[in-house]
Formats: sequence, structure tokens, C-alpha cells
Amino acid sequence: MDALPADGPTGPVTWPGSPSPLGAHWDGTGTNFALWSAGAQAVDLCLFDADGTEHRHRLRESTHQVWHARLPGVGPGQRYGYRVHGPYDPSQGLRYNPAKLLLDPYARAVDGQLTLDGSLFGYRGDSPDARTPDDRDSAPHVPRGVVIHDDFPWGGDRPPATSWADTVIYELHVKGATMRHPDVPPALRGTYAGLAHPAFVEHLSTLGVSAVELLPVHHFVSEPHLLKRGLTNYWGYNTLGYFAPHAAYSSAGSAGGQVTEFKAMVKALHAAGIEVILDVVYNHTAEGDHSGPTLSFKGIDNRAYYRLRGGDGSRYTDYTGCGNTLDVRRPAVLALLMDSLRYWVTEMHVDGFRFDLASALARSMHDVDRLSAFFDVVHQDPVVSQVKLIAEPWDVGEGGYQVGNFPPPWTEWNGKYRDTVRDVWSGAQVGVRDLAYRLTGSSDLYRSDGRRPFASVNFVTAHDGFTLADLVTYQKKRNEANGEDNRDGESHNRNWNSGVEGPTDDPAVLALRARQVRNHLATLLLSTGVPMLTAGDELGRTQLGNNNAYCQDNEVSWIDWKDVDEDLLAFVQRLVALRRSSPVLRQEAFFEGHELRQTGGTRDLAWFNPGGAQLTTSDWFDTNLRTIGMYLDGRAIRHRDEFGRRIVDESYLAWLHAGAEKVTVTLPGPPWGDGYELALSTEYPTGVPPRPAVVAPGKVELPGRSVWLMRVLRRP
Repeated sequence: MDALPADGPTGPVTWPGSPSPLGAHWDGTGTNFALWSAGAQAVDLCLFDADGTEHRHRLRESTHQVWHARLPGVGPGQRYGYRVHGPYDPSQGLRYNPAKLLLDPYARAVDGQLTLDGSLFGYRGDSPDARTPDDRDSAPHVPRGVVIHDDFPWGGDRPPATSWADTVIYELHVKGATMRHPDVPPALRGTYAGLAHPAFVEHLSTLGVSAVELLPVHHFVSEPHLLKRGLTNYWGYNTLGYFAPHAAYSSAGSAGGQVTEFKAMVKALHAAGIEVILDVVYNHTAEGDHSGPTLSFKGIDNRAYYRLRGGDGSRYTDYTGCGNTLDVRRPAVLALLMDSLRYWVTEMHVDGFRFDLASALARSMHDVDRLSAFFDVVHQDPVVSQVKLIAEPWDVGEGGYQVGNFPPPWTEWNGKYRDTVRDVWSGAQVGVRDLAYRLTGSSDLYRSDGRRPFASVNFVTAHDGFTLADLVTYQKKRNEANGEDNRDGESHNRNWNSGVEGPTDDPAVLALRARQVRNHLATLLLSTGVPMLTAGDELGRTQLGNNNAYCQDNEVSWIDWKDVDEDLLAFVQRLVALRRSSPVLRQEAFFEGHELRQTGGTRDLAWFNPGGAQLTTSDWFDTNLRTIGMYLDGRAIRHRDEFGRRIVDESYLAWLHAGAEKVTVTLPGPPWGDGYELALSTEYPTGVPPRPAVVAPGKVELPGRSVWLMRVLRRP
């Protein structure tokens, strides 16, 4: 058989290929390319030599709106992109422009940087609504897909499969976690390999966390407005490729090496018993609004990928605050999301996902819909439904705040938990009623639809906002370095600077701030639900008052491993260990509060006022009450172990006192307890009393602004 002619003066032969699977897939002798576009009139596959020379190949086959071809001889390492032909009419939502090189939405790896240039934009001149497309070639300024074949030796890799009730999450940034770590080799700092380095893995292990939640690692680029200011998008909530690990986090020199390096990181963390959860951004893309660049989806099929405003196809419906919203109501877009999720589970071995602005994904028409196609598809998917699913249950659109409203099996970032705990320790007169709900798993939010306490991911700080050290140091944000005149970032932070704004040498203020940090952490780790720690909070990390450091890829955001608060680290390690060893502190079922006859009249959960009596109705609605005792009976745990055996644990009495002055409280006597041992106190830098403190029932004095955890003692 004679060889088929090449499509151009140089380059490989083009065969028809297959419409499935989408993306670029090498089969050992050639690569199949497949791109979905419902409205394209023609598609060119563009292959690039090592020197950047481009070879274009017209895709002659289109099956069910998928343009495809197989190129024999094309294999791993090949850089490629697409140029899509079609009408250009922004008023109708049509933005086809073959002068723009487009990244394959299914690219498994990405090579090259986005550089700011006028050719990135599909329109001519300064008017985004111009009917004439810009004809400048964007190829020199945009990243390209890479054909890969990664036969990674997973060996006996097994996900830790930690139960939700046993999970402690550590939210971190891949680069910021190790950029300044002295024990990580310089070449590995800020990379996937840096996270896998024994020095960092040891920190996670000794801290006691069970999962890392990585800020976005899908390949992302920086917004033009940041590049113009000499800044970059550090956090990464500006996704361009939903299958490719972000290339800049790889220490590998070869294109596509980031895939192998990411897998090696996952394998190393799994070996240490740590799960990997990805923060994913499926609600919008890096292409921004009508004035944004044309990099991929906008040029492939703008009307299909994005939600456009009714009556004005030139504008985007923006539920995200980032200029556009992906239209997951469309089957091809929903398939993209699900294919991406399955890929990261099956091929990359990740253990779960945290969905950024998840409410935007659940909007069927305008309102957030609990029965949307997105929920249905996730719920029935045999792969995705089996991993950890966390929703950020809000977006910026009307009605987007949906804390407590996501269906099973979803868990949620509990924004109400954060707000309540901050209010209490900042001195707001909010009483203890809402605090009681948050301490015990937020049954008011999650019980009615059959979910468990671990539906609540509890947190006090996250990447977005003040660090914990800054929360007690600054009353006002300090975001001037972001170049937005301090207008960006949250202004109402529910915080208190401990009486002095910013850094101080006053030892009394410093001691108070340190105790307030411990109070927040003790509350978090003694609460029922899933605690999430923000990387660096256990070390005393500061961002110098910047509460929106999304564009600070520098020492403002990177963890400083040379300036570690060793006492604070020991305090957190002790708290996490105490939690993980005490089933009563991480219960899988909501408390009942009923009297237990087998224990002589105690309750699985009871609340005490300073006088030693159980809280009355008037106590619950007293906004001046700042002291509460929480009694947890370890003999009344309702869930059983894997063998069906009843779990019995020690009992605890926790006191939370947010008042400035010391207060006298009464420890209840039998049947509640015959005595009490102080197991942890935020009064002390490491939480450990200088000597064992065993006290009899009766009156004791709590220091101002403190948390006590007391182990209940009973006579044999």
C-alpha cells in the first residue's frame, strides 16, 4: 500500500482517526487528535517543532460535532494547538478567529508561558465589540498542549481512604509550602517534588493531618490586568487546562514531566497515610469577560462553553466575579467536567475535590438548583461519587449563598462556622446559642437531609483572608501591594487586633494575641465535624496584614520556615493528636442530648453555665453570656466500629470563656464526674499545664479569654 501524501510540504500523514476519546492520545505508533466544537466550520491541528516552526493540518473528519484525525509517527513530546474557523460576530456570541492558537481543553500537559501581547485578544483595536476580528497570530505568546505517554510505576499505591470522621485537612499552596524550606533542596522548592520531599512529609506526619487540600493545580495563567502591573495570579483560580498539572510547579525539565512528578508526589503522600484533595475551578475559565483573551474555549465554541446573557450574546453571565461562567447545563461541557474529574481519580490517584464557587455549577437557569444535572451526574458516577466531595457553597450571584443546602453525599466549607467562631473570640455580643451548633457539627444545617456531622468542614481561616496570626494583629486589611488601592479583599473580617493595630513590642499584647490564636485553634479542633487548618497557621505565619494575597507570589505568601513559633506548633500537634485519639471528639452521628439511664443520668451532650447548672432557655438567648461548658460523655457514642462493636471513650468537659476577665465556674459533681483533670489549656504556650491539675467538683477560676479541656474522672 502506498503511503498517503502529507498535508503540507513537511509533516506527517493525516488519517481519519476516531472521535473518541477527546484530546490527544498516543497508541504506540501514532496519535489520535479529537476536538469538540458544535459551531466550527473548519479546524486546523497545529504541530510545533522544537524551534517553534508550525505545521498546520486540516481536520477533514467531523463526527457528532467532534473534529478528529490520526497522525502516524506523531508521539509523546509533540507540542500542538488548534485554530478554529467560523463566523466572528460578538453580538451573537460568535468569536471564531483562526489567527488565535487555542489550547486543547483535554490536553494532558502544557508547555510554554502566556506573555502579554495584543494578539491574545480576538477583536481588533480597543473595542471588544468590534465586528472585525484581530488577524495577528497569537501563537508566539500562548502555551501549547503536549502529547504524553506516562507509564508511571504506581506499584502497590493505595489511597489511605480515611473516613470523613477521622479526617483533618491541611490547606496548602504547592509553591508557597516549600519555597523557603531550608531542608528541601533548592531545585525542588515550590514544586510537586518539594511536597514529596521527606522534610515536608515529616512535617505533615508529625502535625497529624490526614489530608492535604492543594490550591488549584490545574494549569492556569495570569490575568492581563495583573501582568500589566507586573504581578501574577499566585493562588491559581484562573484555570486554562482541566487535565494538565500546572507546569510551573514541576521541577522536571522536559515538557510533560509534570505528569510524572505529580504522580510521584501523590504516591509519596499516600505512603505517609495522607490523602490528596484538589481545589478545582470548574465554574469559570481564564478567558475572562467579553474583553478578555482568546486562549481556548472562547475560540473553540464560545456560545456552547459559556453562559451568555439573554438578548446580548456579546456579554457573559457572571456568577463568579471572574468575568464568565461555564455553562454546565450543556452536555459537552458537563462531560468535560466529569471526564476531568474521573481522569484525576483514575490516572492521577487523587482522593477528592473541593469545588470553588460550587453554587455556580448548580444553577440550572438562574437559581441554584439542588436537582441540577451537575448534582445528578456526580451522584450516579461510579468513580467520582466515591471520593471526597467538598463544596464551597456560594458564588457571587443573587441567591448564591447556599451553606447547608448541598445534597448528600456532599460536604461543605461551613462559612457560618468561621463567622461564629470569629465573632465569639473577637468579643462580639452574640451569646452562645449559635456557637453550640457549630461546636457540635451544625445539626441546624446538615441534619434534615440525612447528612452527618462530617458534612461540615469547619475552618477559621483559609487561603482567602487573614492568616490566623494576622486575624489577631490587624483590624484593617493592608492590601496596597496588590495595586488596587486597598479596595480588594474583605473589609468585614469579624476580628480583633487585641487592642493595638499591627506589630508591637508590648509583651502583654503579644501574650494576648498568642492566646487568642490558641483559642481559635482549640475551638476548631475540639469541634465535631471535619477541621481544616490553613498551612502556616500552626507556625505563626503572617502576610503582614494582606487579606487577599492572590497576586503575591513572593515572601508575603510563602511560608517562612526559619521564623517558626515552636510552642504554637507543639500546641497544634498536641491538639490534633488528642482529637485523633478520642472518638468522642470526632463523632459520626449528631448528638441527641437525651438523658442516659445507664450512666446514672448524664447526657451524651450537655451544656453548663458558669454556675454549674445546665443552660436554661434564657441562657441560650442571653447575648451577654460569654462562658459555656460543653460536656461530652464518651460512654454514649452512637456509632460503632467496623466490626459492629460499640465504641466507648473517655468523657470530657470543655470550657470556652471569651470574656476579658477571669471568671469562676462550677464543675458539676456526680453523676457527671467525680473529679476532673485539666488535659489542655490555652493559657499555656504549648497547652500543657506546668503540672497535672486534678480538681474536685466545685468552683474553679478560668482565666480571661481561654479554653480548658478537662478529662472527666470517675471512681472505679
